[in-house]
Amino acid sequence: MAVLIVVNNPKDWPLAVPGVEVVAARAYLTEPRYSALKGGKVFNLCRSYRYQSLGYYVSLLAEARGHKPLPSVTTLQDFASQALVRLLSDDLDALVQRSLAPLRSEEFVLSIYFGRNLARRYDRLSRQLYGLFQAPLLRAHFVRRERWQLRQMVPIPASDIPAEHRDFVVQVATEYFAGRRTALPRRAVPRYDLAILYDPSEALAPSDEAALQRFVRAATALGLRVEVIGRDDYGRLAEFDALFLRQTTHVNHYTYRFARRAAGEGLVVIDDPVSILKCTNKVYLAELLHRHRIPTPRTLVVHRDNLATVPQELGFPCVLKTPDGAFSQGVIKVDSAAAFFAQAERLLERSDLIIAQEFVPTPFDWRVGILDHQPLYVCKYHMAAHHWQILRRDRAGRNRYGKVETLPVSQAPRQVVRTALRAAALIGDGLYGVDLKQVGRRCYVIEVNDNPNIDAGVEDAVLGEALYRRIMQVFLDRLERRSAGILRP
Repeated sequence: MAVLIVVNNPKDWPLAVPGVEVVAARAYLTEPRYSALKGGKVFNLCRSYRYQSLGYYVSLLAEARGHKPLPSVTTLQDFASQALVRLLSDDLDALVQRSLAPLRSEEFVLSIYFGRNLARRYDRLSRQLYGLFQAPLLRAHFVRRERWQLRQMVPIPASDIPAEHRDFVVQVATEYFAGRRTALPRRAVPRYDLAILYDPSEALAPSDEAALQRFVRAATALGLRVEVIGRDDYGRLAEFDALFLRQTTHVNHYTYRFARRAAGEGLVVIDDPVSILKCTNKVYLAELLHRHRIPTPRTLVVHRDNLATVPQELGFPCVLKTPDGAFSQGVIKVDSAAAFFAQAERLLERSDLIIAQEFVPTPFDWRVGILDHQPLYVCKYHMAAHHWQILRRDRAGRNRYGKVETLPVSQAPRQVVRTALRAAALIGDGLYGVDLKQVGRRCYVIEVNDNPNIDAGVEDAVLGEALYRRIMQVFLDRLERRSAGILRP
């Protein structure tokens, strides 16, 4: 995939990076070879981005040509709205105050080059601002009015880089472009870039390191260029064609912001932000499954007005759930009215609605992994020893799991797979893990999870490497359909 740096005059950009072409703005706008270029990425470093200037048209036409401009036209509009600049920067207030606290001046200008600053102590702030305002070269103006405030964000044209900063800009740009490329066999000429969002420090990540490497190998074998990214890479999303989330997702979390922004930039995203919204709220799921007559344990949406009637309707034991719990967290079994009211009151302090559900004891839960309306794997997640859930935390805080059995889809009970597919279809065509309980011939959906676990040696125990290839093939198929104009982002 071609990578272009577009400037008013190539002499203003004294950097040569293998595989990166420096192009004059007029050439990019007028020469047929650039308009015919497929899948290019454009780093717009023109002198001005004002409306209808050369810089403005570079980003505008890049989007029209299906290229990936940085900054995008949307970002250019963000720069023009200083109220929006201050609003977007509110999320970084604590970091701003902490980073600038040692300063004694009343004003401060921070130069940000590819998400970096000459002073390492400002690197984190620089990366976060770069995440909000996606332009390769930026200048942030701060003023102190009792507290530090971001007054203005402006892009820096290549010609305005101070002479004393140029060596540093050359260094970070070289590192930036070198870091974007993953070595591939020479025969592979990747057309698309896939980002995998992953946090190696997450205790209960949906994939372990070994599984992550298998995803990378599978994608590479299909000709996708892959990069594993983290929280600080938010500003780089526009560089990619697809995003695969391998972190536990929450709505009030940066994982959702990544998915939302990626979808807004036109990337193929799994899991997409709509799936995250639907799956991470158990109140929504309860209503959705009930409306479409998907069998579940008896379930009540609990609020303060109906709190007193729940014990009579469900009996004991029953299970209380916070709307956004994950990995057995926020799920409590209560055995008496006293325990019910105490726990319900505690949970209702956090959320106006919670879930109460009939307790259905089984030795294991079924998990059906589904992608693009097709079953991928079926597992039996057995309950942890001496516990009613598949995960038990001991007194030392260690996680203890029950054993897992993975079956070929063809050997799983047909009713289990069929019910899981019905439930997942209500959410979308993403990657889901549907949890079910089976009592006799009856199947009950417990929940639908976006971003389900895929760990090496567990969920892939039947398909092995083929599981990872099937998932990566879905990305490639969607990218190809999008490129052909068949699939909308």
